[in-house]
Amino acid sequence: MRFDELRRREFITLLGAAAVWPLAARAQQPATPVIGYLDAGAPETSARLAAAFRKGLAETGYAEGRNVAIEYRWARNEYDRLPEMAADLVRRQAIVIAAMGGTPTALAAKAATTTIPIEFGFGGDPVQTGLVASLNRPGGNITGVVTMNVEVAAKRLGLLHELVPGATRFAVLVNASNSAATSLTRDALAIAAPAGWQIEFLAVSTNRDLSATFASFAQKHVDAVMVAPELLFVSRRVQLLTLAARHAVPIIYPSREFAEAGGLMSYGSSFTDMHRQVGIYAGRILKGEKPADLPVMQPTTFEFVINLQTAQALGIDVPSTLLARADEVIE
Repeated sequence: MRFDELRRREFITLLGAAAVWPLAARAQQPATPVIGYLDAGAPETSARLAAAFRKGLAETGYAEGRNVAIEYRWARNEYDRLPEMAADLVRRQAIVIAAMGGTPTALAAKAATTTIPIEFGFGGDPVQTGLVASLNRPGGNITGVVTMNVEVAAKRLGLLHELVPGATRFAVLVNASNSAATSLTRDALAIAAPAGWQIEFLAVSTNRDLSATFASFAQKHVDAVMVAPELLFVSRRVQLLTLAARHAVPIIYPSREFAEAGGLMSYGSSFTDMHRQVGIYAGRILKGEKPADLPVMQPTTFEFVINLQTAQALGIDVPSTLLARADEVIE
């Protein structure tokens, strides 16, 4: 074979190798890690909470679309969809799953995998519900952040009674689909409720249920209302506050997000900060930490907020003792 023919074949071989090498190199590069975001609510009403999760993630050096991808699954308050959504995130090989919006979400994620790290965010007791072995040493593949808003239900009811000292009949709005949170709230109130108070639990699950429940307050002679810490009520905050104003009923809410939007009064830790902290934990796990070594995070402060404008609109004279104890008074 002639020398120039050999050179030509060598050149073609090298050219082909050069074309193939970038593809092989790209194939060897690690894929972008995927976080599964499983939420009982809807994107339209939980956008601020999801943004807080991404903010926490960014604090650990991860940004969606740059060095991490997020697969969102929204149950839209249909809890029976959660198990399949959790299983789908496992099939998509998520590196970590953030289970937000209540005990059913966390339990669905736990049932779907025993190996993929799970971070939950909700207001119940993760030990009592069987999610972790203990708060300090969770064990297994699960850890997360709790708001402790269920446990302070008795404190919340006491503040409401101070605001409306003549009240004897209280209604507690709970999520009909979340029996675990309802049971915990009932237990917390049964321990501390003074003799003579009547407490009725009213379960709702749809917009129609919420409207019908408010319409029944007059017939039931309800003096004041407490809203349980549920993503269902966060996602329907606008409707809830509108109904409260229309029916002129004193209500205490589980977090400042409600009071800031026009609710009368709130006591509890922040849902927004809870989502941010879950984002931080997700980032730490992406960096190599194990859920078993990350203690369940609990709030260190609870905020008491009074919306004085709403109180005046309802004709309620807020006692000076309550105003003095409030962390913030919205005027």
